[in-house]
Amino acid sequence: MPGIDRDVGTAAALKPSEGSVSEKDFEELVLRLHEIQAVKFGSFKLKSGLMSPIYIDLRVIVSYPDVLRRVAEVMWHQVSGVEFELMCGVPYTALPIATCMSLLHSTPMLMRRKEVKDYGTKKAIEGAFQKGQSCLIVEDLVTSGASVMETVEPLEHEGLKVADVVVLIDREQGGAARMASNGLRLHSAFTLSFIIGVLRRHDLVSEQVAADVKAFIAGNQTFDASAPKPAATRPKRIPFEERAQLAQNACGKRLFELMARKRSNLAVAADVGTVQEVLRIAEAAGPHIAVLKTHVDIFDEWNSGIAAQLRKLAEEHDFMIFEDRKFADIGNTVVSQYGGGIYRIADWSDMTNAHLVPGTGIIDGLKTVGGPKGCGLLLLAEMSSKGALATGAYTEKVAEAAVANQDFVMGFICQTPAKWSTQCPPGLIHMTPGVQLASGGDALGQQYNTPEHVIGSGGSDVIIVGRGIIKAQDPGAAAAEYKEAGWAAYQLALQS
Repeated sequence: MPGIDRDVGTAAALKPSEGSVSEKDFEELVLRLHEIQAVKFGSFKLKSGLMSPIYIDLRVIVSYPDVLRRVAEVMWHQVSGVEFELMCGVPYTALPIATCMSLLHSTPMLMRRKEVKDYGTKKAIEGAFQKGQSCLIVEDLVTSGASVMETVEPLEHEGLKVADVVVLIDREQGGAARMASNGLRLHSAFTLSFIIGVLRRHDLVSEQVAADVKAFIAGNQTFDASAPKPAATRPKRIPFEERAQLAQNACGKRLFELMARKRSNLAVAADVGTVQEVLRIAEAAGPHIAVLKTHVDIFDEWNSGIAAQLRKLAEEHDFMIFEDRKFADIGNTVVSQYGGGIYRIADWSDMTNAHLVPGTGIIDGLKTVGGPKGCGLLLLAEMSSKGALATGAYTEKVAEAAVANQDFVMGFICQTPAKWSTQCPPGLIHMTPGVQLASGGDALGQQYNTPEHVIGSGGSDVIIVGRGIIKAQDPGAAAAEYKEAGWAAYQLALQS
C-alpha cells in the first residue's frame, strides 16, 4: 500500500488504502491472494469435469479481513465512474464482498435467494428497492457468466435496471463476451493473465505453469461472439397445478387451480345485449367453462341484483367472471371507473383488463381498488383484430410491465406469446380471444384461430370463444365441445 515498505511476498496484513487505488495496490493484492492460497496451481478437477492447472478459491477471503477489505476497495475502484443506486452480490461467495463494499461506501445492497421459499413472502430478491432503480451486480469470479445471468433475471423481473457487473477475477474464458451480448458491461479488477504475470515477476510460478494456464484459457472458451445465436427455445410447458404455486396474484392462482380441477381452459365471451341472454348463457355453458367474459356496458340494464345473480351462477357452476372493460385512462380516472359508477366492476368481477397506452400508472390505479379485493388484472398485449397496433415493441413493453407487477397483474390478453422475446414467468397466464374450431375471419376484421394453434404453436393457456358458443343452437353442447378441444390441445402441449 502507499507508504508501506515491505516484502509483499510475506503474509503481513494489507492495510486500508488512502485515496485512489494504485498499481502497486493491485499487485500486492494478487500476491496476498496467492499467500492465503486463494490462487493455487497443480491439477484440479472443475465442476465442468475439466482438469485445470489453476484453481481459484475466493471463499477463503472471509477469514482474512484485510484481504476482504482490499478486494472490496479494488472492485469499487473499477466502477468509480459507473452510476448505480443499489448493489446485489451473486450468491454465495460474492455476498461478503458486496456487504463490505456496501458498508465502506454507504450503498444499499440487495440479496438474491438462490432457493425461493414456498412460504413467507416467497421473494426471490430481498431488500428495499423501487422499480426503475439501477443495480450493480457484484461477483467474485467470472468464467462463462452463467451465474451472473441467473442473478440479472430475477432483478429485472422486479423492475430493476441492470447494466454493469463488477468482478474480482475474469478467467478470460468468454464471460465478458457473453455478458456484452446481453447488454452488460463487465468491470474486472484482475484477469487471469494479469495474475499470472504478477506471480511470474515474483518467481512464484514457473514458465511452464504460466504456459499451461495460458493454453488452458485459450483451449477452453465458453462463448464465441462470432457464432450465430441459436434460435430461442421456449421452456417446457408446466402443468396448471404447478403454475398455481408460482402465481403471485391471488386471482391468477385461483384460475390455475380451477382449470386443473375442472379440466377446462375455456372462457366464453358472452358479448350479448341483454341481461336475460347473458344469464341464459352462463347457466348453459357454466358447467364447461373456467371463465365467463362480459361486456357490462352493452347490457340493456344493470344493478346490484343482476350482479348477485351472476355471482350465484359462478359459484354454482365453478367459473370466474372476467369483465372485459379494457381500461385505457390515467390512474386517477380508472380508480373511479373500476370501483364506482353504476357498474361497480370490482365488486362482482374476478378480473378485468387494461391497455398500457397511458403507462404503468394505470396498473397502480386499478390495483388500489382491485388489490384489496383479491382481483386480478390482464394486460392487453396483442389483439385479434386485423391491423391491430398492439404488436412488436409495444407488446414487449407490456410483457415487461406485467413481469414487474405480478402481485396484481395475473397475465395477458394476447395472440402468440410463444413468439415474444420476453419469456414471462410461468405464474402469468395467457388468454387468447378469436378462437373457433375452424380458422378464418369475419367481415369486420376479426381473425379466428383453432384451439390447437392457439394453445400449441401460439403458446397460450386459455381459449376465449364467442360466437362459436353464444350463436350456437345449443350453447351448452357447443361449450362442451370447445372444452374438450381446448383441454386436448393443452395436454398435447405438455407433452411437446
